[in-house]
Amino acid sequence: MARLNLVAATPRKEILNKEARVRAPKAPRPVVVMPSNDDYKDHFINRNGVVYAGSHVIIDLWEATGLDDRERIETALIDAVNEAGATLLHIHLHKFEDGGGISGVAVLAESHISVHTWPEKGFAAFDVFMCGDAQPMKALDVFKRAFAPGRVVVGEHKRGVV
Repeated sequence: MARLNLVAATPRKEILNKEARVRAPKAPRPVVVMPSNDDYKDHFINRNGVVYAGSHVIIDLWEATGLDDRERIETALIDAVNEAGATLLHIHLHKFEDGGGISGVAVLAESHISVHTWPEKGFAAFDVFMCGDAQPMKALDVFKRAFAPGRVVVGEHKRGVV
């Protein structure tokens, strides 16, 4: 029979004792200096004096059609990537059985577009995150044409603001 080697736990009052706590010194906040050299390409965006990693556009489609059609979704993703001026690396889609929806991602050099659909609700959730010169908002019109939603909700968030 195997033998267990048990280690005694530190009593709670010792952990709570302020003298027993060791605090790491706070590191200074890094200063980010964006190079002015035009040859340097980090794909950060500099728009209206704001520097950030990328735009994350959240697109909710309601009363949409074709949300269980894998081919239609793949075509819409490819068209959205092209319309936005991004670079497609790979698409992976998974179709759920028994009338379920589709989940997947288009992996881009500039980041990604993810999709999750609920055909039974007429709902699709797209996340379009892109950096550099790509224009993620251009994906919106592609998805509207592909799925003919009755209602659209869009939000945009700047990621990695410097």
